[in-house]
Amino acid sequence: MTAARRSLLAPALATLVVLLLTLASTPATADPQWASVDDATIHPGVQMYTDGAQCTANFIFYSTDAQTGDVADMYIGYAAHCAGLGSQTDTNGCTTQSLAYGTEVDIAGASQPGTLAYSSWQAMQDANETDANACAGNDFALVLIDPADHDKVNPSIPFWGGPQGINTDGVSLGERIFSYGNSSLRPTDSILSRKEGYAVQTGSGGWLHTVYTTSPGIPGDSGSAYLDSEGRALGVVSTLALAPLALSNNVSDLNKALDYAITNGGLDIQLAEGTEVFAPGLGTMLG
Repeated sequence: MTAARRSLLAPALATLVVLLLTLASTPATADPQWASVDDATIHPGVQMYTDGAQCTANFIFYSTDAQTGDVADMYIGYAAHCAGLGSQTDTNGCTTQSLAYGTEVDIAGASQPGTLAYSSWQAMQDANETDANACAGNDFALVLIDPADHDKVNPSIPFWGGPQGINTDGVSLGERIFSYGNSSLRPTDSILSRKEGYAVQTGSGGWLHTVYTTSPGIPGDSGSAYLDSEGRALGVVSTLALAPLALSNNVSDLNKALDYAITNGGLDIQLAEGTEVFAPGLGTMLG
C-alpha cells in the first residue's frame, strides 16, 4: 500500500472507530413494561380530580433516563382547563390563571395522587404567547404519575384500542373519529362512554378540530382522548360548542400541543402507544 493511500485510509479508520465507540456507549432505550389491560387500573379514560373538579384522562406519556435508557417518568394527560382557575367561559389559555405545578391530582385507580407537571396555559403565559390561535386551542396538561403506581399503567384506549402513533396531518370532513369519555354525570364506564362520530372542520390555525359524536362530550369528559380513523392520537376534548354548531365538541390538536410542551415546557417525552390493536367497530377491552 502506498503512503498516499495510507494517508487517506487513516482518517476513515479513525472515524469508524469513533462511531463504533459512540454506538457502544449509547444506552439502548428499553420498551416500557406496561400492566396488562386486564390488570391495569390507570389508563386513558380514567377519572381525574383536581381541586374537586373532575375531568377524563387522555393518553399516557413517558420519558427515558439518558444514562440507562429505562423509563424514568410516566405522565397521564388531560386538559389544561381542568387545572384552570377561571369559569367555564374562560377558555383563553393566555389570560386565564391555573393551579400551580405540584398541585395534587387524584387519579382513579392510583394508590397515590399524581402531581400537575405541565399546563399549556401556564407555559403560554410564561412564554408571553401572542398567537391567538394557540391561546384559544392549546388546552393540554400532564400529570406526573407516582412511581409507586407505574406497574398499574396501560396506555390503551378503552374499548377501541390504540393509539397507534400521532396524527400529524389533521382530519378531513366526514372522517370517522373515536373517543372515550368518563364524566361523573353519567354511569362510570357505561356504554355512553364509548364515543364514535365524524370530524366537521379544523380551525384556529390547525389548533382545534370540531367533531360530532354519539353521545357528545359533556362536562367531566374534558381532557379525554380522540383517535382518527386510523387509530392515531388526534387530540384532547377542550370545549362543548353551543354555536354555531350546537352540541359539537372542539378537540385540541395533540401534535401541536405536544410539540409546544416539548419546546416550551422543557419536557423530553413521547406518546405511549397502546398494547391493544385499534379495532373500530369491534371494541377491545377496559369497557
